[in-house]
Amino acid sequence: MSAASMCGLAGAARADDLSYFEKQIEPFTKKPEFVAPGPAFDAAECMKGKSIVSIPVSSANPFTANIEKAMQAAAKKVGFKFTTWENQGQSSQWVQGMNAAVNQKVDLIDLLAGTDPRVLVPQVQAAQAAKIPVIASHYNGVEQSAEVKKYADGDVPIDYAKAGALLADWAIVQTKGHMNALELIATGPLSTDSMMSGIDAELKHCSDCKTKVMNFAVPDWGTRITPAVQAALLADPTINYIIVIYDSMSQFVTPAVTITGSQDRVKVDAFNGTPFVLGLVQQGAVQMDIGENLDWIGHALIDSEMRRVCGLPLVSDPKIPFYIFTKDNAKDAGTPPQLSQGYGDAYVKGYADLWKLK
Repeated sequence: MSAASMCGLAGAARADDLSYFEKQIEPFTKKPEFVAPGPAFDAAECMKGKSIVSIPVSSANPFTANIEKAMQAAAKKVGFKFTTWENQGQSSQWVQGMNAAVNQKVDLIDLLAGTDPRVLVPQVQAAQAAKIPVIASHYNGVEQSAEVKKYADGDVPIDYAKAGALLADWAIVQTKGHMNALELIATGPLSTDSMMSGIDAELKHCSDCKTKVMNFAVPDWGTRITPAVQAALLADPTINYIIVIYDSMSQFVTPAVTITGSQDRVKVDAFNGTPFVLGLVQQGAVQMDIGENLDWIGHALIDSEMRRVCGLPLVSDPKIPFYIFTKDNAKDAGTPPQLSQGYGDAYVKGYADLWKLK
């Protein structure tokens, strides 16, 4: 939805009535609880001698690299072979990984967090011919599962739309219902479309809120974001918030805020919970980061994919929670922040019990 269409919508909240947005935020300010995504099963027994290859969108991305480490550790607990196909985010490298996995006769191929099955149709078909399921994980929103299943054998979705909605909810509350925000996105992955739909849905509830979308391809983040945001802030002194849908972009956003002397009027929120960004939260450079426990994600993805290998139904919702970090609680992540700290550890015993590990 365009910025111009944000004003005067019927049913939108008054600027001084923030209760709707506060209610959306409140559940995510509490430490997450473990909720089993499906029935318990003997993972070690059914995964004996099995193997999974995971092809991340890019090994250079710290977010996906850390999920890969978490999946590797979870697989080790269960006792089966898990391999990461290292790559630098080029589709030709994804093709090589797919071909290698088929040649190795693995039991499942995981496409992680943006490795796009839509550009791997011949390779997915080759895997299917070899009776190797291809699963897109942490790639798309829950509402996009049907679309993904046209190109892969299944998916492990994330509620990206809710994450986008929470970013908007937070920014609207912080600007007291008078939000004029830059919305930084990276088109390509379905997750971006899902998050944008969540942001747009919340804007309908705010009569005096608007955004300007700025789109940056992942390879361009380091060179384009800082000067573009700097120029936008100088061009429009009424901008009072920056919504960053992938928090690794924040390292290039905060310098622009500082260079333009906009720290007092412009705040930043983001999504992912990457440790270095939680460090920016501790410093006050980023006001809020919606965290995902990457170790929890790794366990959840492995859980769902093991179920597929074991002949059990793939779960429709992996029950991966979000948790809001601010300067008040970011210290719980460690100083400096550490991977997957600050969320509590309810999931560790939860998955051990779910997998019937002794």
